[in-house]
Amino acid sequence: MPTLRTPRLTLVPLRDEHLELEYELDSDPEVMRYLTGRAATRAEVERAHARRMATEPGFGFWMGFAREDFVGWWLLRPPHGPDQPEVDGEAELGYRLLRRQWRQGYAREGSLELLRYGFEELGLDRIFAQTMAVNTPSRATMVSAGLTFARAFISAGEYDDPIEGTEQGEVEYEITRRRWLETAG
Repeated sequence: MPTLRTPRLTLVPLRDEHLELEYELDSDPEVMRYLTGRAATRAEVERAHARRMATEPGFGFWMGFAREDFVGWWLLRPPHGPDQPEVDGEAELGYRLLRRQWRQGYAREGSLELLRYGFEELGLDRIFAQTMAVNTPSRATMVSAGLTFARAFISAGEYDDPIEGTEQGEVEYEITRRRWLETAG
């Protein structure tokens, strides 16, 4: 995976040396509000790190830095899980930012670079992002990056301790290569 750059961000491929930054991010209950509803434990972050490192070639997780300051991570990976049918030429876009980095346009900026990378470098046909329907900040970021609403759904995943808002379901936003080419120029 290459290092990617935007006007304000350097996105570097996830490495073992980033584990403490992942822990800083995932141990904030507000960051994890729409994901697990609580802060992650060190053991959970270590397991997540191992899964994140095992992504297919060309895909993966990028740690984002504004100069020397850690901002968060972005992901681009093939579809997985019960709510993402495995379709060749498609990938999931995601992002998670430190709370102190919210509302500065970084989520959008990093996402736009991963869209460019996915369409130009990986030759993808469609990139999508999913979140809880009640996660309006993330939904706004998806729209600002050019993704459009694709569907609402109830997750097929099983959860021992559902978080507040789960009953309202999930949403998926998407952008196709064709639409990206029309708007990127």
